[in-house]
Amino acid sequence: MALMHRQSLVQFAAPVCETVADVPTPQGGEVLLRVAKCGLCHSDLHLQDGFFDAGDNQRIDITRGIKLPFTLGHEIVGTVETTGPDAPRDIVGQQCVVFPWIGCGTCRDCINGDENLCARNRYLGVAIDGGFASHVLVPDSRYLLPYEPLPAGFAAALMCSGLTAYGALKRALAHPRRRNLLLVGMGGVGLMGLAIARPMAIDTVAVADLSEAARAAALDAGAATAYDPAARETARRMLKDSGGGFDVIIDFAGSESSMAFAMGALARGGKIIVSGLMGGAFNMPVVSWVHRRMSIEGFMTGTLNEARELLDLARTSRIAPVPMHEAPMRDAAHWMEQLRKGGVTGRIILTNDA
Repeated sequence: MALMHRQSLVQFAAPVCETVADVPTPQGGEVLLRVAKCGLCHSDLHLQDGFFDAGDNQRIDITRGIKLPFTLGHEIVGTVETTGPDAPRDIVGQQCVVFPWIGCGTCRDCINGDENLCARNRYLGVAIDGGFASHVLVPDSRYLLPYEPLPAGFAAALMCSGLTAYGALKRALAHPRRRNLLLVGMGGVGLMGLAIARPMAIDTVAVADLSEAARAAALDAGAATAYDPAARETARRMLKDSGGGFDVIIDFAGSESSMAFAMGALARGGKIIVSGLMGGAFNMPVVSWVHRRMSIEGFMTGTLNEARELLDLARTSRIAPVPMHEAPMRDAAHWMEQLRKGGVTGRIILTNDA
């Protein structure tokens, strides 16, 4: 029996480590993919911790239903190695990127095409074993998407950081007042959003981040202005530069401090789209919602159709490259710790040598 090597959680709140298991045999419409690359996402750290920060010393437990050892990783690209008896045989050998936000297939959200909202989901690397491994089992071939001529690592990152940024920007464009745009948080998702904005005909984008290195990376990538939220004069400067506030703000950090910062920069009639998961609690006077005519929307990942749209956009429009660093899959624990410490600019792509 062939063996697969994985970087797995064997205990929550502990580093991932190598585990070895039999290579699974696909059943029904399943497809076995030999993983070439898998992106490292900040949400992998939350899964490693086993909880989300709910603020006020409260935690949202996310360990239920996860059987250890469990393999993380949801930004997956690789080659079809074999298929189940109900899957097409002609896809064997094809190089594909995986749409990981897989639903149950039968609930009203799935039937509507919103599998990423499914309560009984089968998200790869979140609910079922993912791509920090030599192989991954994909529930159905419909979730395998061709990505060439895009670079493999870039295509993998598009399935989470890219898809989240793309969906958030689509919702920004749908807002009736969009004279200006601010992106808060220039991590991997924020930088991806900045890169995707121009092909979506959003020419002028302001950004904000506490990290000087992240602000510099954003300016190099085409940001019009980069603000330091901690600087004393920032609030006054933003309101002056924006003519009274930003109509749309996308918060890619999703923390108490980032939301407070966004609120201070929002124009009347404006909208905040929250796509980060740093956590904490947020509250405001109810009357402020009415007086400021404002709205807040939570958003992350996207639909299978949006994944296809994004791949098409990346093929037909020049999306400026996001900083990416490739590292061996066996070093997953090291890079997860570096990401946790804030020592990563852009995206880490874990690779299998074989």
